[in-house]
Parts: sequence; C-alpha cells; structure tokens
Amino acid sequence: MMHAGYNPVLVALSVAIAILSAYVALDLGARVRGAAPGQRWAWVAGAAGAMGGGIWSMHFIGMLAFEMGMPVAYHLGLTALSLVIAVAATGVAFAWVNRAAAGLRDVLVSGPLMGLGVAGMHYTGMAAMHVPGNLAYSVVIVAASIAIAVAAATAALWLTFRQHGVRQKLLAAGVMGIAVAGMHYTGMAAATFTVEEAGAHAAHITALGQDQQTLALAVAGATFAILFLALFASSVDQQRVQEEYRASEARFRAAIQAVRGVLWTNDAEGRMMGEQPGWAALTGQTRAEYEGFGWASAVHPDDAASSLAAWAATVAAQRDFVHEHRVRARDGSWRHFAIHAVPILRAGAIREWVGVHTDITEQREAEAELRDSNEELQRYAYIVSHDLRAPLVNVMGFTSELEETRGEVAQALRDHPQAGRIDADLGEALGFIKAAVTRMEGLIAAILRLSREGRRAFRVEPLDMTTLLQGLADAQHHQTDAAGARVNIAPDLPEITADRLAVEQVFANLLDNAVKYLDPQRPGRITVTAVTAGSNRVRFDVADNGRGIAARDHARVFELFRRSGVQDRPGEGIGLAHVKALVRSLGGRIDVTSELGQGTTFSVTLPRKAATGQAGQAGPVSLAAE
Repeated sequence: MMHAGYNPVLVALSVAIAILSAYVALDLGARVRGAAPGQRWAWVAGAAGAMGGGIWSMHFIGMLAFEMGMPVAYHLGLTALSLVIAVAATGVAFAWVNRAAAGLRDVLVSGPLMGLGVAGMHYTGMAAMHVPGNLAYSVVIVAASIAIAVAAATAALWLTFRQHGVRQKLLAAGVMGIAVAGMHYTGMAAATFTVEEAGAHAAHITALGQDQQTLALAVAGATFAILFLALFASSVDQQRVQEEYRASEARFRAAIQAVRGVLWTNDAEGRMMGEQPGWAALTGQTRAEYEGFGWASAVHPDDAASSLAAWAATVAAQRDFVHEHRVRARDGSWRHFAIHAVPILRAGAIREWVGVHTDITEQREAEAELRDSNEELQRYAYIVSHDLRAPLVNVMGFTSELEETRGEVAQALRDHPQAGRIDADLGEALGFIKAAVTRMEGLIAAILRLSREGRRAFRVEPLDMTTLLQGLADAQHHQTDAAGARVNIAPDLPEITADRLAVEQVFANLLDNAVKYLDPQRPGRITVTAVTAGSNRVRFDVADNGRGIAARDHARVFELFRRSGVQDRPGEGIGLAHVKALVRSLGGRIDVTSELGQGTTFSVTLPRKAATGQAGQAGPVSLAAE
C-alpha cells in the first residue's frame, strides 16, 4: 500500500472543465430539436463532442491530479477508446432525447445511457494507466460511482428538456458537472494501488515526458479552446435565430396593420403589462393608465362590464377569446372592434395571452344600413301589396257582376246573328280576367309572406338535424310515394344551433322541389348528407337525380318570380328566393350544382352556432351594444 493525494489546483480545474463542458453541450443539444433536418446531426455531433470531450478532459486532468509518488504511463489505444466511449454515449443520448416525438419518458432512456457512457469512459481510462503496482476496486464504491453518473445525467437532461432558459441550463450544467466530477473521484476512491517490487514492470513503463501540471494545463487549454469555439458557434446561431424572430415579428406586425388590427399581450392572469404601443396609439392611454385592467376604461361604458366578465371567464377556462366591443379612439370617436386572443402555453401552463383588436366599424355601419334598407323594403312591400289588393278586390267584384249579367246579354242578343260569337268572346275574356286576378292574388300573397317572414324575430335553439330532416321527409311521404321516389337522410348529420322554423322552411322547400322535378323516366332518389366546412360551419347537400337545371339558369332560379325549364308544375317562382333570403338571415349561403338530365344538388352552408342570436332570446343579438 502507498500514500497518495490530489493536486487541489488540478482538481478545481477538472471540476470547472466538467461544468463548462456540460453547459456548452446542453446549450448545443437544446438546438437539436428546432434545427433544420440538414443541421440536426451537426448540432448532435457538436453536443456530443463538447460533452464527451469535456468529460474525458476532466477525467484526464483528474488522473493527472492524482499524486501517487511513482511513475505513470498511459496505453494510447485504451486512452483513445475512453474518449470514443464518452463521445459516442453522449451523442446517442442527445440524439434520442431530442427526437421530434420524444417526451419526458425518453429521458429515462438517454439519461442512464449517458451515465453508463461516463462510467465506461472513466474505468476504461483507469485501465489505460500503467503503474509499477497492482490495481484493485471496491465493488460497492464502483457501484456507487456508476449510480452517481446515471442519476446526474438523467437529472441534467430532465432539467434541460423541461426548461430552456439560461438559468435552467446553468443549473443543469452545474448538476451534471459536479456529479461527473463526483463520479470520477468516487471511482478513484474505489481503486487501491499496491506497489510491487522494484523493477517489476520496468520494461513496460515509460515516464511522462512533461511535468504533470504542464500536461494538465495543455489539455485544459485545448479543451477550453474547443468549448469556446462551440460557444461561438452557438452564439452565431442564436443571433441568426434572433434575426429570424425579429423578421417574423416585423412581418406579423405588418400583417396586423394591413388588416387594421391592434396587437396586444397580457400576462397569464389576463392583465395588460409592459409596453403596448398598438393599444397606446389607438386609445391614447399611457402605460400607467392601461396596465392591469385599466384598459377597460377605454371601452364603451355599455360594453365594459360584459367585456371584463367575458375576459375573466375565458382566462379561467384557458380557451380562445372571441368578443366584440367599442373602444374610444385617441380622437374621441367610438370604434367597433372584433377581438380574438389566444393563450401561449409552456409546459402545459399559460405563459401569456396574445390578442388582436380588428377594426370593423365600417362593416358594422354597412350592416346597420343594410338592415335599415331591408326593413324599408319590407315595409314598402307590405304597403304596396295592401294597396294593390284593394283595386284587385274591385276587379274581382266587377268580374263577378259581369259573369252574372252574361246571361242577360245573351238573352238580349239571342236574335242577333253574331250572338254565339259574342257570348263566346265574352266568356273567354272573363276567363282571362279571372286567371289574371287569381295570378295577381297569388303574387300579392307571396309578397306578404316574404314581408312577414322578414320581420319575424328568430328564436334559436339546438337542432338535431337528422331528426328534423327525417321528420320533413316523413311529412312528404305521400308525394314521395306517388312519385315512386326514395328519400335517404344520413344518420349522422351534425347538430346546429339556429331558428327551427326557418331551417324547416329551407329544407322543406328543397325536398318539395326535389320531389316535384324528378325525372319520370327513372326511379327518384333524393339524399341529404353533410360535411364540415371550416371550424364553425356545416354544409348540407340535398341531391336528387331529377331533371336537372341548365347552366344558364343556375343563378336565375334564386331570383324572385323566376322559374327555369319546362313550366309543367304549379308554382309562383318564389320558393327558392325565399330559401335564399332565409339562409342569408341564418348567416349562411346556398349554392347549386346541376346538369340537365342528371340531377341537382343544393348545398346549404350554415353556422354550427347561431349568427343571429342565442337560445331563448328573440331577435338578433349583437356582441356589442348598438
């Protein structure tokens, strides 16, 4: 047995190298996941070289710090192998934990792998030592050193995977570096050197050509140079990332300005914090005025309470915020804004909120003007139809009187040679008058129905569309059976929220038309299906194999009092015009695709949730007070 000790300067140098190399490696490794496919393996190689090379350098300097009082030589092959083991193990560990699909559970694979690689490097390096004596190990202490390496590597990778800030990487590097050094010196404590008789291995031992401290400093210098270059590469890449981030932010802000939007951010609790240049430019509020919930003072008094309540509920539920309210602009005017905010998550928790106020003042003003115009047209139609009906009643009355006096006229002209022709002409003229009056009465009644429908307030409710449409099909089964047709309603139609009566009128009219205009030359087939159209819309398709509509008439069929094709079915040309008006009132649209002789498909796209109100309320409901 012999007495040994450590050079404290070299021990401190070895620990410093371990921590620095761990930091550099974790910094490089953190870039693997976000790297482009062509750069991924370069960052893995850099991280492996920094960690493996740094740990090996720490180990080598730690070995040189061990003062045994006898000459030491190293086997070149085993020393090189120890370096390869360290680099390969850390490289595989970094590659595994930074896969795109990797999760925290993968740390339990890569951490032990890196720890075993560190331990393998250490004991391979120990085996490379040539001393004039025997080397023995304590199994318990060896096991403890390996456990330290595995636990440290796992903890360091877990900290790095969980967070990516500088503080977190410093903490992870400190844990890894100190633990690696602890593993090394624990492994050294497990070794027992026994001096042999003089000259026992003299033929196999070559004294070092340099002083141990000089060699240690040379290795440390080379290691620091390599780590510096790695940090420099990381810094260059960080500058590139920041440039891309600034360019992306500039593009985003330009896009917001292009759509007349105002970008703002709130903290995780929903409070407006920090500099908000967009909001300040819009409202004229200072930072002290808008911070926290002070922004609400710029919201219209009629909208402020509902906006705060909706925002608080959204923050509590951690969902997207969609709302409307009026905001007082810098010039004192009130502007309508649509708001959309989304939470930014980190590790499953909200880090902040990013929102956009989009100016929709002109849109709301145009909608108000359109509503006023529609209401005026409806009043006009109602008044006109009443005024037309009054003289029509007189025409119908006098026509009845003429029919009653027709016999008297015939009696008076019974001896006239043209009596038969005059009576026939009179009868034909009265028939034309009666047909025209009946037609006019039907048109006036249709105008009155449209006018009343336009003034009706919608009452929205959840609608099971499969049940609703099946009920409409069952109500028409007599007509369907008479036409020899079948109506198939898809069993999985999505539910929507809308006015029941309006939806029933839309699809009842479409089903009735489909049955009415089937081709008698083949069995009729009518199907109703639905597909999702965007995040909040559903398209219902009513398809038939009937006569079809000529391409030139696709747009005309929705015009009032216009019909297409052969006019061998009763109708006033008002049904599809009514359907289109109802669909638009529901916030949707209707389209037609058709081919003569093949069939027709009417596609009705409706919101999943009502655009005109909410359940249990009458009339249109605006998100902001009018």
